[in-house]
Amino acid sequence: MSTRNRLILNLYASALSENDGRPLAAVHGLERAFPGLSMTWQVSNKGQLIAIPKRDAWLAEAAARGEFPLVCNGDERYPVTVVGRQQLASESPGGQPQLQVHAKLPQDTVALAAAADVLEQVAEGIRALWGLVAPGAIMEVIADQTGPKRYGPSKPPLGLPALKMPWDIHSPETPRHLGWLNYWSSAAAQAIGFPDPARDAELLSRARRTATGGWVVQLTEAPLDLDDPAHLDALQRAYARFPEIGGRAAS
Repeated sequence: MSTRNRLILNLYASALSENDGRPLAAVHGLERAFPGLSMTWQVSNKGQLIAIPKRDAWLAEAAARGEFPLVCNGDERYPVTVVGRQQLASESPGGQPQLQVHAKLPQDTVALAAAADVLEQVAEGIRALWGLVAPGAIMEVIADQTGPKRYGPSKPPLGLPALKMPWDIHSPETPRHLGWLNYWSSAAAQAIGFPDPARDAELLSRARRTATGGWVVQLTEAPLDLDDPAHLDALQRAYARFPEIGGRAAS
């Protein structure tokens, strides 16, 4: 199953510390939100599946070292994976190191129905600043929007705006880009000026508040597909509404 045909979850939070409980919280949140999911396997350096009999203890030991290793559901025909990646201060907004939690899910009826709950549960569990769920094809477009860089297209595709590289964005609370489903913590929502009842009625009709005061905001009813003119228009309008996203607003 190629990444292009999968749902991608990316969330950004403060960097891991020793004995951090957030890796376990992320996995528990994923399991709560996704029906029947059991994330009790790891993948060896040779790509072989290895069962983790005492998964919670194993994750706690990894967290004690400041790590969030990849775990999966052990089903090669229906793969679900999640991993934490430490991002250096020099690579991150505001010069502050971050944790990126990255998950891949099948893009089928079950996963699509659970996606908003997955985003919320994992985001709240790791105390994320912001994040998203989007089809893999959308992540490729985001990569082409982000620059400057030495490779890729000379300008963003589809009339979408150019987004700054992470280290050129001043605040870690500022989202770097938009997805199909967007998680904005209370701090991120404040940074971009959401919600404004006068301007955000359509977004609010597909949004919900989280227990910590954040938001899960859905851009389109169906998964974002930029071959659909209505979806492309929705994404363009959202970027126009929030110029802070991607570090585009004048400082």
